[in-house]
Amino acid sequence: MNSAEQLQAAEQALSPIFSGIDAAVKQNLQRVLSAFRNQRVGTHHFASVSGYGHDDLGRDILDRVFAEVVQAEAAAVRVQFVSGTHAIACALYGVLRPGDEMLAVVGSPYDTLEEVIGLRSPGQGSLIEFGIRYRELSLTDEGTVDWGALANAIKNDTRLVLIQRSCGYSWRASLGIAEIEKIVRIVKQQNPDTVCFVDNCYGEFIEDREPTAVGADLIAGSLIKNPGGTIVTAGGYVAGKAEWVEAAACRLTAPGIGSAGGATFDQNRLLYQGLFLAPQMVGEAMKGNHLTAYVFDQLGYPVNPAPFAPRRDVIQAIKLGSPQKLIAFCRAIQQNSPVGSYLDPVPAAMHGYDSQLVMAGGTFIDGSTSEFSADGPLREPYVVFCQGGTHWTHVAIALEAAIEAVQKVD
Repeated sequence: MNSAEQLQAAEQALSPIFSGIDAAVKQNLQRVLSAFRNQRVGTHHFASVSGYGHDDLGRDILDRVFAEVVQAEAAAVRVQFVSGTHAIACALYGVLRPGDEMLAVVGSPYDTLEEVIGLRSPGQGSLIEFGIRYRELSLTDEGTVDWGALANAIKNDTRLVLIQRSCGYSWRASLGIAEIEKIVRIVKQQNPDTVCFVDNCYGEFIEDREPTAVGADLIAGSLIKNPGGTIVTAGGYVAGKAEWVEAAACRLTAPGIGSAGGATFDQNRLLYQGLFLAPQMVGEAMKGNHLTAYVFDQLGYPVNPAPFAPRRDVIQAIKLGSPQKLIAFCRAIQQNSPVGSYLDPVPAAMHGYDSQLVMAGGTFIDGSTSEFSADGPLREPYVVFCQGGTHWTHVAIALEAAIEAVQKVD
């Protein structure tokens, strides 16, 4: 069976899954439309102001829309956030003070947070350098939350618990909303004042609720991932309890300015439109994930999540087992990208990461992982992580080439 036939068989097998995703997309889109309706969004909200960004009506209403969509008290959606890591860092610096403890409860965090915390590259003003102590709970041997350890992990000075929703570059299941709710409940039983913060990157619109609907105090993420609908050109968000959103905004701007500042530079229409498109784009990415998992599982490669497993983010991991296969896979994806198809991905160092990376990202917006991309650290067991996808048919076309490229390495 050639690669095209393999993809056709996969599409047929996954037809019931695709139908379920379409139903979820409709439910999430209804949630977005309801927020737009309740906040009376009109074309006048697409205008913006310059300079300090004072009295930007479009920005302020978008904050309310976003907060309603994610079922939070408040939100700050800003193009000034450079990335998801930047939004997360502002949230952490906003909440934590010298002498506080931060506890990561889902094992080691994503590579780009290691320098924010101070686990690598000292001297840049990390949390640890500011007197914040860091501790983490290891995952179980099965790669799940250690519920027994968590039940007695919170101390009087544990100011914030870090809950990373996606798997990042680790081989574990990403967290579903039910698991996040359970973590929050266990933490609050031990210390109601501990702030439960969720790194929500890659997880928005996967389910019908966000972590803020199940007790999380604060969430953060990137707009060039799920909630930007593949068209937002830059930015990120924080959402949750109003006091913590404002604390994070004060780290983005300055104390006394907080969420009141920050011009949107004529980006308001894209921010609104991206949020409107987001449920559909996430649905397409989920279909692409299922397709990728199915075909490579059939080829005998370990995949995470499994082909028919529920999606908890828009990341699909494949354990390829060799650097040559990892590079070949990424090159095939790049060659079937709409932008920069002539480029040849090669392993290289990247700011914020501990290992060399090979990345395929022929996207219209630089670094947009809501568009289709694939990357992985050049370290054992040589796992490639596929993210996003504007439409699953593009993923299918790229996968045909990736299957053939990996098989040639054999």
